[in-house]
Amino acid sequence: MSRRHTRQPGGTPALNLLSRSGVAFAVHEFEHDPGAESFGLEAAQVLGVAPGRVFKTLVVQTDRSVDKGLVVAVVPVGAQLDLRALAREIDCKRAVLADSGVAERTTGYLVGGISPLGQKRALLTVVDASAAGHGTVLVSGGRRGLDVELAPADLVRLTSGRLAAVTR
Repeated sequence: MSRRHTRQPGGTPALNLLSRSGVAFAVHEFEHDPGAESFGLEAAQVLGVAPGRVFKTLVVQTDRSVDKGLVVAVVPVGAQLDLRALAREIDCKRAVLADSGVAERTTGYLVGGISPLGQKRALLTVVDASAAGHGTVLVSGGRRGLDVELAPADLVRLTSGRLAAVTR
């Protein structure tokens, strides 16, 4: 993996954050197919990476009183978010996927390219515990066809997140 220390012109907020952070990361770009049914599974296939190492970013609406109840869940693209497990982890009663418009306005990214890094508004972030079993994981770099690879510990630190088992 390479280290990036300078801000890239025209870079996404995620790439800019990674550049400033000094952590080791690699950028993976590919031609996104607009007809792809799953952005994350498309990335795994095109990049030749096991789906368990590629993570999707989901914005969840909860009954928490802070941040308008919004929480970010980062889970493997081949797995399904367990909303009940997430609700238990963050000590709330209700959790549903947020409306895509709300997710886009809150994060500053378009659906299919929502990165857990460099979001417009920092939200509580829960990364599925399976990430810790890999040396590196890939997450969206802030647009469709752009993924970044970094160590799970760096992902958790840069999002001020926590690891928890939130998939089924």
